[in-house]
Amino acid sequence: MNVYRLTVGPLQENTYLLVGKDGRGVVVDPGDEAGRILAEIRRVGLRPEAILLTHAHFDHVGAVAPLAEQLNLPIYLHQQDLGLYRYAPEAAARWGLFVPRPPEPAGFLTEGQTLDFGLGLEVLFLPGHAPGHVGFYSAETGNLVSGDVLFKGGIGRYDLPGANAEELAASLRRLLGLPPQTTVWPGHGPATTLEHEARTNPYLLQLQGKE
Repeated sequence: MNVYRLTVGPLQENTYLLVGKDGRGVVVDPGDEAGRILAEIRRVGLRPEAILLTHAHFDHVGAVAPLAEQLNLPIYLHQQDLGLYRYAPEAAARWGLFVPRPPEPAGFLTEGQTLDFGLGLEVLFLPGHAPGHVGFYSAETGNLVSGDVLFKGGIGRYDLPGANAEELAASLRRLLGLPPQTTVWPGHGPATTLEHEARTNPYLLQLQGKE
């Protein structure tokens, strides 16, 4: 699996193109700038089969509507984030931003679900930053799209509507149980590894009692 990252929109959100065998794959968290995402899809030879969302905060869904329409793609997210998904245009407007209303999802993601799309991804339920937050994990390639749960040197906010500090801590502990060499592709900022974060991230050090 090849991972391509585009940083888009005013909140510098990371959109990912996951490309597997024969160009099959998905678009994850298309946050903004649909034209740039489409150009990158063509450049890397991706034949997208779905749009997957780690969660439904407005900065992660701003390009869902145009991509779904132009590429005729189904959209999948966790059911507990459906309210955020439907409210995304109104949430963006509070920041003075515009997000086109996304179409209804084709289905919902669940813990432990295996997604094909030529990628063999496992869905990890990782609530805390958002009630229906998930990650996409490939044990075969050692890649994790972590959304806004874990960043290089930081963690997701837990002071937003629907967020929960205790759930986020549990999700982070779960990630620490994955292989240390796992590459983490976060919703904002550069990629990192679980091994690096376990040694240097102050929030993870605190969780491990190493602060």
